[in-house]
Amino acid sequence: MSKIIVIAASAGGLEPLRRIVAALPCAFPSSIFIVVHIGDHRSDLPQILSWSSRLNVAFAKHDRPIRPGHIYVAPPGQHMVLEAGRIRLNRGPKVHHTRPAADPLFISAAKAYGKSVIGVVLSGGDSDGAEGLRVIKEHGGCVVVQKPEESFNPSMPATAIARDHPDACLSVADIARFLQAYGSEPTRTGHSLVDRK
Repeated sequence: MSKIIVIAASAGGLEPLRRIVAALPCAFPSSIFIVVHIGDHRSDLPQILSWSSRLNVAFAKHDRPIRPGHIYVAPPGQHMVLEAGRIRLNRGPKVHHTRPAADPLFISAAKAYGKSVIGVVLSGGDSDGAEGLRVIKEHGGCVVVQKPEESFNPSMPATAIARDHPDACLSVADIARFLQAYGSEPTRTGHSLVDRK
């Protein structure tokens, strides 16, 4: 089974996202889901990421099937959650004062896909993503955070490190290399490709 990669970013997260998606090959078999704290504001994020990516990048649409090698971005004002094989969108209560938020995506992915999930938290404010990473790890998935010292806003990765003991704390370049390699492998037990740093 291919991986489900869920990524959270906020302030300072755009450039790391661009570098990460640029590293993924055109035949990449995993599905990528991205939440950025854009609120209800108009966003060109899929277009911006598509300039760097070889993969199809688009806003997620409600009740659409999940396809490998696609990058799905949470649309303005809607939480993106996953069920087995499908994407659901909703305008439920804000989480961490924002909608879309990472925790609903991360938690739903963990419950639907277990050890096939890779969770990534990049630069951003507040603590969104930390609880989601905890649940991903609890369900056997792999969790990675951007090094706080290289983050524009270190709050999100630092909170995740404090709460979750992630499998790795990496530079953006190393996150990109890790996802390129590990996201191309079938799901297996353990995360030996991740060196604790």
